[in-house]
Amino acid sequence: MTSQPSLEEMTAALIKTFIVAHADDSDNHLAQALVYNAGRWAWRLREQGVSVDQKTSVSDVVTDADRSAEKFVSEILATVRPEDGIVGEEGASRPSTSGRMWHIDPVDGTYNFASGSDYWCSALSLSDATGVILGAVHRPAMGYTWCGGRDTPTTRDNKPVHMQTGLPNQIALATYLHPTSMQDPDIRDAWQRVASRFASVRMLGAGSIDLASIADGTWGAWMQHSVADWDWLPGKALVEGSGGVARKVSAGGVEWSIAGNKDAVDAIEEALRG
Repeated sequence: MTSQPSLEEMTAALIKTFIVAHADDSDNHLAQALVYNAGRWAWRLREQGVSVDQKTSVSDVVTDADRSAEKFVSEILATVRPEDGIVGEEGASRPSTSGRMWHIDPVDGTYNFASGSDYWCSALSLSDATGVILGAVHRPAMGYTWCGGRDTPTTRDNKPVHMQTGLPNQIALATYLHPTSMQDPDIRDAWQRVASRFASVRMLGAGSIDLASIADGTWGAWMQHSVADWDWLPGKALVEGSGGVARKVSAGGVEWSIAGNKDAVDAIEEALRG
């Protein structure tokens, strides 16, 4: 009887096949293909059953699908962009000799992913010394792939997108606030000053989808504190590529990442500063 290949063997085979097909891709096409394939691979693994480990808390988890998808993306980038650096949420790391850095979030929204929700994605960004160049996000459940950035107008499935205009009282805020932050009065009060200004609030648990949905006009604005680069840069690129604003503001003892149209972002910053 022939034994089934291991997860490591299957991942290695996927990597080899991808490299043959995409070795000559532009950064834009490469990023889209990477998040698409990483997201589809993670979904396939979830259907087969994944092991879940806690990191810092019961809601901060990692699965073997996260690790395999990150290995897929990082090893391909090490081969086709050998001078670029790599930083991955699950530990992938490679120094840059080109001045460019890729940030990888193989499964953004892992708690959702591990719980069976469809609100998760694979995300990737490319940056240089002047800032983020390009971001790409793929949401397998919807089949959406967003891509855009500094020199590339943001698209969803290769079609132009348009973000919402309007002040907070006219649009919805996509956000996240961990229960431990709700117990901190300085953080909670800063968040409430902003959230209370909006027409509605949505808290869904995958920042890169939230930010992509700001870029394409699904939601109006976004805010979260203490955001890691792999959770911020892909979506920041998409928002900026759609003509929006993405910036960081200190308030309540933490640093907030905020995004949306300029009027909304200015209003969020004013509210955060009290």
